[in-house]
Amino acid sequence: MTNTQRHLVEEYFAGFRTSDHRRILATLTDDVEWVIHGHRTTRGKAEFDGEIENPAFTGKPELDIHRVYEDGPVVIATGEGRGATVDHGPFRFAFNDLFTFRDGLIARVDSYVVPLP
Repeated sequence: MTNTQRHLVEEYFAGFRTSDHRRILATLTDDVEWVIHGHRTTRGKAEFDGEIENPAFTGKPELDIHRVYEDGPVVIATGEGRGATVDHGPFRFAFNDLFTFRDGLIARVDSYVVPLP
């Protein structure tokens, strides 16, 4: 993985851990797409920004990265996380995020999230 791609993926996750919108948005192209498979697709930074702190969730997520893979302009990160929803409280999940880069920034994020017991 290039230093730039590694740094941007690290910045992206660090931003989510602290709910730092500006930090996350700085890693993205203006026309970024975020596909949360089975749930929602956002297009553009404004929609992406609205999903960073979705009102259905409370607090900041805890995200543990287990593995990172790279193949050309694609970086894949797998891990586990913990969060809390407003309606149902705390939950655990496994995730796989596939980042597609264009012109040195993240142009698309494909997120696969699986609830854990």
